[in-house]
Amino acid sequence: MTNNTSDGLRVGEARGPYDIDALETDPRELENSHLDLGSVLVPVVEGGQVTVEMSEDHQPQNVYLVTPIGRISVSAFAAPKTPGLWREVVRELAESLRDSGAATSVEDGHWGREVVAEADGATHRFIGVDGPRWLVRCVGSGPTEAADDLARLSRAVLAETVVRRGSEPYPPRDPLPIVLPPVLADQVAAARQQMFGDQEGQPAEATGQVPQAPETGGAPAQAAGATVLGDDASGAVGDTGAPAAADPAADEEPPLPPSSGSAMQRFFRRR
Repeated sequence: MTNNTSDGLRVGEARGPYDIDALETDPRELENSHLDLGSVLVPVVEGGQVTVEMSEDHQPQNVYLVTPIGRISVSAFAAPKTPGLWREVVRELAESLRDSGAATSVEDGHWGREVVAEADGATHRFIGVDGPRWLVRCVGSGPTEAADDLARLSRAVLAETVVRRGSEPYPPRDPLPIVLPPVLADQVAAARQQMFGDQEGQPAEATGQVPQAPETGGAPAQAAGATVLGDDASGAVGDTGAPAAADPAADEEPPLPPSSGSAMQRFFRRR
């Protein structure tokens, strides 16, 4: 199913993912509720945290919304003018996951086909939507016992996501660039300095920790309290890119204040 990009749409109606050029909403109105990553504006999850995963050449590659029931990533890719790329990716993705030994199925979701893989007590759900010259992919990974809740939360995040395709020519399937907001870029720079400056050989996961967010809530606070990790995953649109399952019990820090993301608030009120 292709994305509805007709004029007059406003973020907060859960009718996305939205193309930024079709919105009435001024992007500046989303500064508290959404994390602006350049090619995608992703709604933060109340009670969640932000994690940045670095590539092998120490560049930001993936940004995760870490929640008590799992973690979610949203990425945008270049696509042809005609829709249908996600249908191709579904076939390739399901085959790749099966070959890797995961129990894999294809389910019908709100936007069409979703790929679900289970392995080692974790469930990974891949949701894709075709838009005008872009494809957006959401991946939700977490403990299998929380899979249904995480599926609903992943769809809620995707329904409030905004895609900024830009006019640059990119080959189909190429990831659209991630551009970190200044406060998050500062955290990554500080973590990178710690990683390279550590003389005792501490692993990146330990040296990449940054101060917790101030108690103001919303996207700016979560960006300011981000965690930076090393990475060994690929960013290709057809790659499984399944992050490890989040362990809700592993993080003993108190939850962050609620954000103003309306879809997120509705989700948690229904639980």
